[in-house]
Amino acid sequence: MTLLELFRYIYPFPAKGRERRITKLTKMDEMNKKRLKLAASAACLMAIAGCANVPMAPAEQNKQAKSFPAPDEGKSGLYVYRDSFVGKALKKDVYVDGKCLGETADRVFFYTQVAGDEQHKVSTESEFSPNDLMVMMEAGKNYFVRQFIKLGVFVGGAGVEQVTEEEGKRVISKPEVNLAVEGRCDS
Repeated sequence: MTLLELFRYIYPFPAKGRERRITKLTKMDEMNKKRLKLAASAACLMAIAGCANVPMAPAEQNKQAKSFPAPDEGKSGLYVYRDSFVGKALKKDVYVDGKCLGETADRVFFYTQVAGDEQHKVSTESEFSPNDLMVMMEAGKNYFVRQFIKLGVFVGGAGVEQVTEEEGKRVISKPEVNLAVEGRCDS
């Protein structure tokens, strides 16, 4: 039994009216499919274009930083990275002791050296106020700080947390995580 015969059996209307209704339903389904395809294409385009971009360091510097060298005499190495799933389209500034380290995006890290055997403040901008992390850093060691994005009232905020050396190296060693250019902050 065809669809048309089924409709004729269920609805006892004149044949021409039924055929017209079935044709309209088929055309509406085709239009909805086209709209759905268009909406899906637009969503994919926005997702691709929606990722934040920051200036990246040259490949040689990226490779050197990923070798996790020992810091210079009397210094501590500081890696700050971001790898959160939430807030991929957001850029957030990071500061070390009040000086701009750079602007982060997803899968980006910074490497800098700071005075060893001192406490340093790593800060990031948030929705309403900066978030600070105080880290005591021994000379000759590398330290790892993760910046993460959290949901906010109006816009996503950011936070910072110290992570273990193993965890920091694991994330930064990924091929998709790259060194960004230092010293460029929005605010």
